[in-house]
Amino acid sequence: MIHEILKETQAVLFDLDGTLVDSMWMWRDIDIEFLGRFGYDCPGDLQRTIEGMSFSETAVYFKERFQLPLSLNEIKDCWIRMSIDKYRHEVPLKTGALEFLKYCRQAGIPTGIATSNSRDMVDAVLGSLGIGGYLQAITTGCEVAAGKPEPDIYLEAARRLHAEPSRCLVFEDIPAGILAGKRAGMTVIAIDDAFSKNLEQEKRELADAFIRDYFELLQSGGEHL
Repeated sequence: MIHEILKETQAVLFDLDGTLVDSMWMWRDIDIEFLGRFGYDCPGDLQRTIEGMSFSETAVYFKERFQLPLSLNEIKDCWIRMSIDKYRHEVPLKTGALEFLKYCRQAGIPTGIATSNSRDMVDAVLGSLGIGGYLQAITTGCEVAAGKPEPDIYLEAARRLHAEPSRCLVFEDIPAGILAGKRAGMTVIAIDDAFSKNLEQEKRELADAFIRDYFELLQSGGEHL
């Protein structure tokens, strides 16, 4: 089944948090700690509101919503410091992700990451997990005009891998990312993640397919494929 899915694919593109690595849990922890420093509780709507924003867009949102007495660079530097240790020591790959990356390499299909995070964060997690060699291109939200759900980041990721958008396969864990891939004209597979469990039905409706983990894809082709 997986051979049939990939035989016309020129590139496979991954979101990072919640898609390639199991890390969405840490961002709520970071938001709670960060906002607590300024006397704020973490609002219940925060994660859905900032879903898909680039790292820089999120910093602007935090500064304006919470009237933070920090520059945008200071906000981002603080988040980078808070996250890198967790990325290096507490964040694992999603189940079956390494096996799927190996499969793509054996099949000669280039792979890339399209993430809202900063490059420093990406390098930290890829270095700690030892998977940088499986990925041929890294694109961050700060390098394009608009974050997800706009298609910019996926179109740029495809360009860097010299792939036609219509022949790219995207993996995403949140609705904004799924929409970004679809708006770029790509096939999108949604992956299960505990952080977005309450959004599962929406993810199923937006994506071309839904999988619990990468082993499911390798073994049976996933739901709807």
